[in-house]
Amino acid sequence: MKAVSKTFNLGEDWLTAGTALQIAEGSTTISLSRPTRENVIKSWDIVKRIVEKGHPVYGINTGFGPLCTTKISKSETNILQTNILKSHSVGVGKPISKTIAKLMLILKAHSLAKGCSGIAEATLDRIIWHIDNDAIPVVPSQGSVGASGDLAPLSHLFLPLIGLGKVLYKNETITTAQLFERTGLSALDLGPKEGLALINGTQFIAAHAVKVVEKLHSVLSQADIIGAMMIEGLQGSIKPFHKKLHELRPFKGNIHVAKRVKNLLKGSEIMEDHIDCERVQDPYSLRCIPQVHGASRNAWLHLKELLEVELNAVTDNPVIIDEELTISGGNFHGQPLAMALDYACLAASEIGNISDRRIYLALEGNSPGVPKLLMKDTGINSGYMILQYTTAALASENKGLCFPSSADSIPTSLGQEDHVSMGSIGGRKAVQVIGNVEKILAIELLTAAQAFEYRKPMKSGVFLEEIHKEIRKKVSFADKDRVFADDIEKGIELIKDKTIIKLIKRISEKEGISLRTKFSEEFETY
Repeated sequence: MKAVSKTFNLGEDWLTAGTALQIAEGSTTISLSRPTRENVIKSWDIVKRIVEKGHPVYGINTGFGPLCTTKISKSETNILQTNILKSHSVGVGKPISKTIAKLMLILKAHSLAKGCSGIAEATLDRIIWHIDNDAIPVVPSQGSVGASGDLAPLSHLFLPLIGLGKVLYKNETITTAQLFERTGLSALDLGPKEGLALINGTQFIAAHAVKVVEKLHSVLSQADIIGAMMIEGLQGSIKPFHKKLHELRPFKGNIHVAKRVKNLLKGSEIMEDHIDCERVQDPYSLRCIPQVHGASRNAWLHLKELLEVELNAVTDNPVIIDEELTISGGNFHGQPLAMALDYACLAASEIGNISDRRIYLALEGNSPGVPKLLMKDTGINSGYMILQYTTAALASENKGLCFPSSADSIPTSLGQEDHVSMGSIGGRKAVQVIGNVEKILAIELLTAAQAFEYRKPMKSGVFLEEIHKEIRKKVSFADKDRVFADDIEKGIELIKDKTIIKLIKRISEKEGISLRTKFSEEFETY
């Protein structure tokens, strides 16, 4: 875990995906200021007065969903809140990752700290304890429809508050009872509205969206770099990346990608070698990198912007505005992120799709000096032929996963909740698709490095030369068949570790060469 370097004030500071991830990894700590605590206490006091007055307010002294007209007595309001955590803990499937579960805690704590949820100060402090002590609840991945809050996953997330469920603590999955034995904690007695405040919200969707923003950003950055190496290996043209061309169709993503690739190829002897060749134009997978990668960049930017609104929002129900105004509304509905996640899922899939096409192109043997199947002695050797089968399978799998989850809605709660977002499913699918794209890009990285080898002794610019050397530290040139699965695993490690992104940064700092564009602030920060 990284050393703590700064503090984030829950309920006050502006939360971004990047900051949420820093809190999750421990490089940023969290705190509650005195004014924030006072706002939380004020909201809690309002809820208690509502109970005393007896005027019906949804979820405080009424039942839930279709039971909203069922009045709950003052003496039963606390039991109601404990029961909602138990009854709504109906998740199934494999647990979500520890990081995403921790992000859920962080996002929920920030929302509750806004002082509009009627939560007790002690309950919020307990959530913060779980974050600070890395005691992360075990949350099943399936069961949310993405509206009326991510009810099932959030219920599992907060079962430990009442002494139930399981947690991942010190690299071990234990029961909450065991956690209490080890730490001296005890179960909380939830007050009116607290159970509902805890499970109503979009934190399951939003936590997945945080990971999508992070992982898709990495994929997009590496796709540009790998695409540039493939251009060098296949002696593609630099002209399609000319500034003047993209000024005539000035989409932000297109301009950003074109400039990045052009800078990556700057100073290349390989480019100079075929500047006057007779080929008029390249296939789309090379020529249209700015347009395709750029469109996916635009989709990423859209998700990032919407996610920041959601991360700093109050998404439970009802919302306590002030003493006189409590609103039962729909801020828990996941539609704003659900649609953007489906868009991001498609954007990620397309990066894998065009990458697979470049791999296929590299195998054809139509580029001067590059042998068919990227190996000279074929026949007895199959070369890189079958690696493209794998990328074809992954690209096809992604296409099947791209059906928009938000296009579907199944009524729940006996028709009270008659339109739901399915954003929870969209978030999970987007993460899955990006994982597949990482594998496709790993294989393109290997094939691009193999094609690049045939350009020797000519050199590329400083960036791609150093990246090629880094790849060769892990995966050697192949002059005959071997178990390529081993190479692929090493390639996947390079992609997941963001090795080439880190290397680009080091070279930029050392050589004083920048890949920044006029849109870098938008596309390179989250």
